[in-house]
Amino acid sequence: MRRRLLALIVSLSLTAGCGARAGDQAAIPEPEPARETSAGVELDEAIQAFEVLRQLDDAWRERDCAAIGKLTAWVENALGGRACEATRNGRPAPERKSHSEVEFFLPGPAGQDRWFLALAREPDPAYFLFVEEGGGWRLGAGPIPVRGEPPEPVDGAVPPGDPGVGVRARLAPQRYLTYLTDPAGVSGVTFPKGDAARGLLDELTGRPGKVRPDRLDTDVRLLVGPERALLLPGGGALVVHAVEIEYRQRAAPGRSAPAHPLYTKADLRGFTGETRAAEVTGTEVVVFATEVTDGAGLSTVGLRRGLADLATG
Repeated sequence: MRRRLLALIVSLSLTAGCGARAGDQAAIPEPEPARETSAGVELDEAIQAFEVLRQLDDAWRERDCAAIGKLTAWVENALGGRACEATRNGRPAPERKSHSEVEFFLPGPAGQDRWFLALAREPDPAYFLFVEEGGGWRLGAGPIPVRGEPPEPVDGAVPPGDPGVGVRARLAPQRYLTYLTDPAGVSGVTFPKGDAARGLLDELTGRPGKVRPDRLDTDVRLLVGPERALLLPGGGALVVHAVEIEYRQRAAPGRSAPAHPLYTKADLRGFTGETRAAEVTGTEVVVFATEVTDGAGLSTVGLRRGLADLATG
């Protein structure tokens, strides 16, 4: 029998210069060091790992790119590398918020892969994915702002070999990629009206026309990472996955810079040290929290995007 999901609400407040502290209704036990075993994640470990957010606040404020690299993995590592270096050239650091009223969703044992998902309800609902790498806990993705009422997993991680929900969860990232690279809709992958994925596809297909006479080429690809999926009531799953979007913008012949630049001069200066270029390539990362229903439907419940790199020439 699978270990039942542990979902416990703990009121945490993480602000710059402060550690985690208990709210009026919950006492936080003394954390233990993260363990390099295949055992399931315990609550005290999750609470300790959530303090990574405070450490990241400090690292971003101090422009400590080495520390950011050690405290992040997967999505956040991609968004923290060159983007951190750009802050040293005057580009503003990402806005950091204090998150509280946290609920932890802890999957059972899953080989050597140790991770968990947290849902912070204040100031606005957002998911955070934490993973254990290199002997410590790192932020893999987050915050992922949630649209509407956030789904709450109830019964542990999706079994990788499950022929039903396991397959649907595993295929979710590829179905997003198929949808975003299929403007004609021949693949049959669909999303509900108003879904963020539909808005992203509209952007991808509409931007080339909006930047004319500049030329814009787009490439969308998966940001590969281990499967992170939790079971939802009714046979569905909550899946965290990501894509990279590369925009290559070239100025019209005879021009020294695009007429309708996608990125600001501050972005360009921060990443490249230049303020004008005839050709600019931007790489953005988009992370999704997706609800996969029992009927194989897809719904984007959370999305966040950021600029990971900018290059000229």
